[in-house]
Amino acid sequence: MDFQNEVLKKSKKVPVVVDFWAPWCGPCQFLGPVIEELAREANGKWELIKVNTDENPSVSGEYSIRGIPAVKMFYDGKVVAEFTGALPRHQILRWLEENIPDDRKKELSEILKLYQTDTAKGLTKLKSFVDDNPDIQEARVGLARRLVFSEATEAALLIEDIKPGNRYYETAQHIHVLRELAQCDHNDNPTQAEKLVQAQKGLKENDLDKTLKALIEGVMIDKKFCDELPRKSTIAIFNLLGPDHELTKKYRRKFDMALY
Repeated sequence: MDFQNEVLKKSKKVPVVVDFWAPWCGPCQFLGPVIEELAREANGKWELIKVNTDENPSVSGEYSIRGIPAVKMFYDGKVVAEFTGALPRHQILRWLEENIPDDRKKELSEILKLYQTDTAKGLTKLKSFVDDNPDIQEARVGLARRLVFSEATEAALLIEDIKPGNRYYETAQHIHVLRELAQCDHNDNPTQAEKLVQAQKGLKENDLDKTLKALIEGVMIDKKFCDELPRKSTIAIFNLLGPDHELTKKYRRKFDMALY
């Protein structure tokens, strides 16, 4: 094969994923159809080249192929990412998403930085970016994280396609819990229901201090109320805020005491 033209030269225009394989390799037979299907689904976003290591020993040697299957991504004539072994489809998708060069991700990074210094302007730009680039999952998740405390239903819609195995799955589950909290109208326990209403009001007002206080009080009244929604919602907020956030630090111990 002409590796120079088929891979290195072509990678100046589009990312090229090279699958180093051999007919006798069992794991290669598992990986091959999966990565070929992903290449078809990519619609030209990246291209796949298969390199039989038995037929191309010099290329295999040049790129230090010690075990197969070995997959390397070339961009602008260089290896920019790689993995070895027969990964399942969802892991390959994650690898592709994380490593396919995309100038739009640079723009997204700048918008997220802007959000930290100018929330209103950053949120406006982030919404516009998601409207223009709905295929960038990182952007939709980023927007959902920033909307969930005041617009939980809208936030959940942004990430409803995220399935188990996706790197954002845990985050998506926390967002869905807060949507459930925002929509909950259980009244079988009046005292507990009152705490849920207070928590919902706090969410709507983007007042997480009020929300967490009401949720933890709800946990103290009945840990299992509404399928443990107060407990799950508190955990969701802690995870979305992060362990170093002032509210997480303020309420973490109170929550632990409420549980036990």
